[in-house]
Amino acid sequence: MSLAHNGVLFLDELPEFKRSSLEVLRGPLEDRVVSISRVRSSLTYPCNFMLVASMNPCPCGYFGDRERKCRCTEQQIINYKNKISGPLLDRIDLHIEVSNIKFENLNNSEEESSEQIKQRVNEARNIQKERYKEYGIFSNSELNSKLIEKFCPLKLSSKVILEKYFNKNSLSARSYSKILKVARTIADLEESKDIEDNHILEALRYRLLDKR
Repeated sequence: MSLAHNGVLFLDELPEFKRSSLEVLRGPLEDRVVSISRVRSSLTYPCNFMLVASMNPCPCGYFGDRERKCRCTEQQIINYKNKISGPLLDRIDLHIEVSNIKFENLNNSEEESSEQIKQRVNEARNIQKERYKEYGIFSNSELNSKLIEKFCPLKLSSKVILEKYFNKNSLSARSYSKILKVARTIADLEESKDIEDNHILEALRYRLLDKR
């Protein structure tokens, strides 16, 4: 975690890690430091990293695939997904599903280029740097509860959408904050001053594992 400080920590096949190892991530993801205690000393290392992880939809890898049949039982699928605890998922902003791509779509020239995406991301980051220049932070991910209340106000219609989703999926306060930060980021990417209903709806679509 400390080696990934100011960078990206990528964990492939997330459920294949020992659960005890994964649970160690919880504190550092919140505090951005990792502490190691021994009998005679205690050391603290910085670890402000972006966590990216991948996993299959089931042990065989074909659950939900339109081309191949899944060989797993329902209980096997449940057990596989439950290897990732709810508290750890709470600390991951986006949960998305990536479907298999067909051959004819491999060279789709209509896709947005990496350079275009980079430009939009840099513009959104500049918006955030300017917005938070008096608060000692640089991005939406660093917002605390007080700053979320100040910079992520919602219209009544957006509150209704989020309330229904929150109650249906029994979310935690942490998940609620994550959704607001993601919605604020989506609005920034569109150069929108306010968080609109469509920004909330898009943020909710990135919470796939809330519905497990």
